[in-house]
Amino acid sequence: MQGPLFALQSVGVVDASAPVKPLRVAIAGFGVVGTAVARMLCDRDELRDRLHIAAVFNRDVERKRVAWVPESVEWTEDIEAVLGLDIDVLVETAGGIEPPLAWVSAALARGISVVTANKLLIAEHGRALAELAAAHGSQLRFEAAVAGGVPVVNAIERGIAGDRLQRVGGILNGTCNFVLSTLSSGAGSFEDVVARARALGYAEADPSSDLDGLDAAAKLAVLAGVGFNLELPIGDVRRQTIRHVTPVDCEYAASLGCTIRQVSVADRHGDDEVDAFVGPALVPLASALARVNGADNVVLARGQYGGDVTLSGRGAGGDATAVAVLSDLLALAHGERRPVRAAGRRARRAARPAVAYYVRFVVRDRPGILASFAGVFARHGINVDAVLQQPGHPKSRLPFVMTLEPCAPDAVAAALDDLAAIDVHDTAPVAFPILSSREAREDSSGGVHGA
Repeated sequence: MQGPLFALQSVGVVDASAPVKPLRVAIAGFGVVGTAVARMLCDRDELRDRLHIAAVFNRDVERKRVAWVPESVEWTEDIEAVLGLDIDVLVETAGGIEPPLAWVSAALARGISVVTANKLLIAEHGRALAELAAAHGSQLRFEAAVAGGVPVVNAIERGIAGDRLQRVGGILNGTCNFVLSTLSSGAGSFEDVVARARALGYAEADPSSDLDGLDAAAKLAVLAGVGFNLELPIGDVRRQTIRHVTPVDCEYAASLGCTIRQVSVADRHGDDEVDAFVGPALVPLASALARVNGADNVVLARGQYGGDVTLSGRGAGGDATAVAVLSDLLALAHGERRPVRAAGRRARRAARPAVAYYVRFVVRDRPGILASFAGVFARHGINVDAVLQQPGHPKSRLPFVMTLEPCAPDAVAAALDDLAAIDVHDTAPVAFPILSSREAREDSSGGVHGA
């Protein structure tokens, strides 16, 4: 199955003839999120007349058994055994594309509805899966796939469905937001902060998907599908890792009245052109994005008519994601139906807009460096706005910053290639976009704007 998610589901309609018996739920993937879903279902008496755990499916399932799950629950490593039970909903919390794609496809084809927290699955195969669900009378729900416990999918599909969205995005990865907001507080090196994130359960043993922007890009693709009704392949989202952000960058950002965040933004131009970016950016302290700390997320949607809508909340952790899963389960239990809408077109890549840039160098100091660097930027048609150099660093490894007036991202990349060839660098130069002061002023009045 191919084809990312579009605006797949319309406003819900409650089916008055829906059965009152509890929905039988099977959980596929008993990790952090799956366990949290099961715990809430078992602990909350008010849910028992609507939702009942029938089975838990997991690899090497015996090591996952817990005493607090009712004895009636079947534990199995056989997905066919799960699908052969009299279940109404499969909750998929395992993550990744394969084998969850096979499980979800098989369930939907048998008329079993699916609730998933799997953003990669929805971003890559959401449209095809939704069409499969419609063909077999089942439903596909994915509120938990974006921003943890922040109900952004429901808000876009219901609350602002009458608007024509021009921008979606925000801070979509709780791990990166924890790392960058902690780093900005002066709490150690990048590696130290990532280790702390692992210890707190905010980062996986291998956090590459988070740090390098794949996780946020998948979420942004889902949001673009829901908000724009356009297919945005993950590969069309420009990504930049946050691994190159250092405490020195945070210090320089502060001197510019900014902080650094991983920002995700998809802008629609015209009917079907989209420019999408995920990566570190300097965010003015007046911006609402700058006020998001720890593992929280903030999601923005900008409409042509209604303006900016902002939602924020916990974006990482099992409990927050489990709340979104349970909300989808309760919607199904209440008989809500969400018919599939016609899929939109594939987005065309929009021209990348000119933006201001922060460029950080670490050099072995010698006379003439600033002049030679400025000359390289000039050859690429780029104006230097300011040069910043804080005292207290050794001449053998001297960090300094050049900020650039708004310029084409491709020109910046070409200039950096030329600059890297000059034999003065201790580490490779890096460039991050800067939010404009105009956007910061608008943010302080209540809106949220991206880089």
